[in-house]
Amino acid sequence: MSTLRQLFLSRVAQTTDFPLLLEIERAEGIYLYDTKGKQYIDLISGISVSNVGHCHPKVVKAVQEQAEKFMFLMVYGEYVYAPHVRFADYLCKQLPSSLDRVYFVNSGSEAVEGAMKTAKKYTGRAEIIHFKNSYHGSSHGALSVMGNEYFKNPFRPLLPGIKALEYNNPEQLDEISTDTACVIAEPVQAESGIHPASEAFMKKLRKKCDETGALLILDEIQTGMGRTGTLFAFEQYGIVPDILLSAKSLGGGMPIGAFITSSAIMSCLKENPILGHITTFGGHPVSCRAGHAALEILLEEGHIDQVEEKGKYLENLLQHPSILAKRRKGLMMSLEFENFEQNKRIIDACIEKGVVTDWFLFSDKCMRIGPPLIISFEQLKNAAEIIIKAIEQNA
Repeated sequence: MSTLRQLFLSRVAQTTDFPLLLEIERAEGIYLYDTKGKQYIDLISGISVSNVGHCHPKVVKAVQEQAEKFMFLMVYGEYVYAPHVRFADYLCKQLPSSLDRVYFVNSGSEAVEGAMKTAKKYTGRAEIIHFKNSYHGSSHGALSVMGNEYFKNPFRPLLPGIKALEYNNPEQLDEISTDTACVIAEPVQAESGIHPASEAFMKKLRKKCDETGALLILDEIQTGMGRTGTLFAFEQYGIVPDILLSAKSLGGGMPIGAFITSSAIMSCLKENPILGHITTFGGHPVSCRAGHAALEILLEEGHIDQVEEKGKYLENLLQHPSILAKRRKGLMMSLEFENFEQNKRIIDACIEKGVVTDWFLFSDKCMRIGPPLIISFEQLKNAAEIIIKAIEQNA
């Protein structure tokens, strides 16, 4: 009989020739446990998904309660059901008043797709501007606004009317014009190894969009739900987007995404044509209950308030001559090494010692760190000690 690993390799679609191949049997809090009972610290939160940790009792209870009542009933937007409505209401109450309508989808890529369609429909324009080294997903439209040619070229032709600008370069923002439907940007470019936007850049971006009538879409799929020290990173820049994107940690571990905008902008999807954007499983009741519970945990238990303190604490612990650069925003961090080979050796050693980490899509010489926000200071110290030992053995 084939082992589970053999079946994984022979039956499940692979995305690389070197998957991590960890056989995880259960997870709780910041920890993963494999089939042999070995414990791992999840220092990447499933790539910024598990902000409240794994199997938080409140999230599990919400999922169980909803699953016992009903799961799927009807395609998005037809039935009125409490999990969907109450989550949308609770989410909007945490946001500026202009962000008062939520369209739930299933993932971050779908949120990007919905937002770009909405911007084109609302403005009647075709041009979309994004930034080099940006990452917004892997579906065809989202790939069109990815800022890395290596990942885009095999799938061309992509969407027409796309323009790429330099990130954090305010002078480049003069390229935004009355032909521009929208500008999509990340407050922190994660996949290039954690590069936060400057305040001057973000404020000029907002101003140029206001002047030209282009919609500003902020992709907070990784930075949202407290990851940078506020519920959403845009709060730290004194601006408000026209469309806000969320996913990953939005569902507390369940699949969900959302694009959030004003009632005036969202209404353009209702006519000419009707059903301008549709999805079968968007706003799934179980995912909405899980997401609502996760957001309550973040806001009511004070985890977001500790993010910056924990980030600084971890950054100060990670001192070694082999670390060439550190970049951080809240509890998302990058450790830069000499090359991919050294980084890979260190990552593999960390995993062997019980700390799961990874590299970045566009910067494979940088180690990714982004633990669940519930992690304690003692757990951070333990993780840092393991990382330093792995560096010392593989420098």
